[in-house]
Amino acid sequence: MSHPRRPPLPALVWTLAWTLCCLPARAHPPLQLYIALTPAGGTLTPEPGTYSGPVVVDKPLHIDGRGQVTVDGGGSDTVITVTADGVTLRGLRIVNSGDSHDRLDAGVLVAADHVRVEDNVIEDCLFGIHLRGARHAQVRRNRVRSRGREPSLRGEGLRMWNGHHNVVADNVFDGVRDLVIANSSHNRLSGNRVVHSRIGMEFVFSPDNRVTGNRLHDDATGITVLYSNGLRIDHNRIHHMRRLTGSGLAFKESSQVRIEDNEIAHCAVGLRANAPVHPENILYARRNHFLYNDIAMYFYGEKGGHVIHDNDFVGNFTDVLGSAAMTVRDNDWRGNHWDRYAGYDLDGDGYGDQPYVVQLYADRLWRDRPISRFFRGSPALSLVDFVERLAPFSPPEWVLTDPRPRLRRLPSAAGGDG
Repeated sequence: MSHPRRPPLPALVWTLAWTLCCLPARAHPPLQLYIALTPAGGTLTPEPGTYSGPVVVDKPLHIDGRGQVTVDGGGSDTVITVTADGVTLRGLRIVNSGDSHDRLDAGVLVAADHVRVEDNVIEDCLFGIHLRGARHAQVRRNRVRSRGREPSLRGEGLRMWNGHHNVVADNVFDGVRDLVIANSSHNRLSGNRVVHSRIGMEFVFSPDNRVTGNRLHDDATGITVLYSNGLRIDHNRIHHMRRLTGSGLAFKESSQVRIEDNEIAHCAVGLRANAPVHPENILYARRNHFLYNDIAMYFYGEKGGHVIHDNDFVGNFTDVLGSAAMTVRDNDWRGNHWDRYAGYDLDGDGYGDQPYVVQLYADRLWRDRPISRFFRGSPALSLVDFVERLAPFSPPEWVLTDPRPRLRRLPSAAGGDG
């Protein structure tokens, strides 16, 4: 008796069935096959559970794990690689990438445009999110953590190379190496939190980016800007950068950078910058709060020229210092609030009637002989400073003059959660 023939199943379904039957008892189902079965432009919502990677998304898809799906890279390569425009990755837990710095093994690699990476947890991955040549990407509300205890051996939490017009917003990067933005322009980084890492954000040859409303604390260095012009850095909170070589903000040969409405507190150096190499290589620092830093501002080089108006200097051990007198003195100081100013405001306009003048007395000792920093604040050095001010043995070094010092503190406008 003959039986009717069954219609042949598509080859892909047979492949899926064969693969699932041959999996070891404890192996996770491969997410790559589910991606292959989902048509372009469709939505893949896997059942809750753990799926194996690595995975390549080479067509426009919306992959939504709803917070219940884990993608395990198995310790090999990048866990999820996106090569198609218009992909969305949402609600996934992405773990266990490879361990190669040469291959840049990451949780997510985006090498396409108009990609959304949202509400994911990326942990135990060497690098977190890698944007390589990506444009118009949206990276929002992800939690990223690298692996390893030594910061220099971790990977970047965010690595952006040749990326333009991307938005990186409201993410948490905890225990990564750095956030690196290289050869990238017109990006916006806002509302992010970077903690327990090495460099909070580093811009290298990356002009015209906006950094606003971020919170960076307990890192080695806050924001470093190298050869990157036209940045705007505003409304950020940068706290507790206490290592001697670290700074809240650090700049090298970057022109027309606007630093406004930030709060930099409890750092070894609040702001560190080189002298303008060219007349246009100036920084504009306005309405920032420098609070309880060892040195609020440090300038190195042979000349000044930066514009420093309407900032707040409170509780710093030293407000301003430079490698040479003219490096500090020749900047444009005006309208800043100095907690050490002892003048009066007889006309009631909110500004001191006399200029605020900073001169170095005993402070020259530890500036010229760094080993003597150990004695800063000690009774012995305080006595030397008092005697020098009372009856100087030599003329003090003139550091700066603010011709119109502000008497009242500015209201804080920095973002973050306090």
